[in-house]
Amino acid sequence: MSGALLAAAAVVVSAPWWLHRDVRTPRRRDPATRAAVPVDGVLLLDLVDAALGAGASVPRSLEAVGTAVGGPDGHALAAAGAALVLGASWSAAWAGAPERVREVRDALEPAWVGGAAPGPALRSRAAAARRERRRRARTAGGALGVHLVLPLGLCFLPAFVLLGLAPLVLGLAGDLVGVLP
Repeated sequence: MSGALLAAAAVVVSAPWWLHRDVRTPRRRDPATRAAVPVDGVLLLDLVDAALGAGASVPRSLEAVGTAVGGPDGHALAAAGAALVLGASWSAAWAGAPERVREVRDALEPAWVGGAAPGPALRSRAAAARRERRRRARTAGGALGVHLVLPLGLCFLPAFVLLGLAPLVLGLAGDLVGVLP
């Protein structure tokens, strides 16, 4: 009897997993339906650098990163790579590209036009962009400290006076006047 009761309890407890088995399997999203989220320019530089470091050509790297990233930025990278494969000039391949992929375009231009190594140019642009972000964050942090002095002073000064100084002054005044024993 207790064995049947345990078996029934096991069936009841595990029933939700039997009924919703497809929920546990991950669903793949179609790249066409992927939300168009703008991608960070430094991330694009790093991804193209990684693709080039793996041995892909400049057009193939642009196509691979563009396909992986998706959205308008990825479409612009993939279109530029495809246009370069078909023999378009550098400026014609990047015509109509969004401003967010400008760093990638400018970093790769000497490699495509003049034959320079693309890796160092991509890494130096990414490092410069990171340095600029850190500088802006430090400046904003310093300005935040200055802007917070007045609100913090207005909040903490009355509390300090009421909780720290008022009892001390009342205690001393009571001793001087003789009201308090």
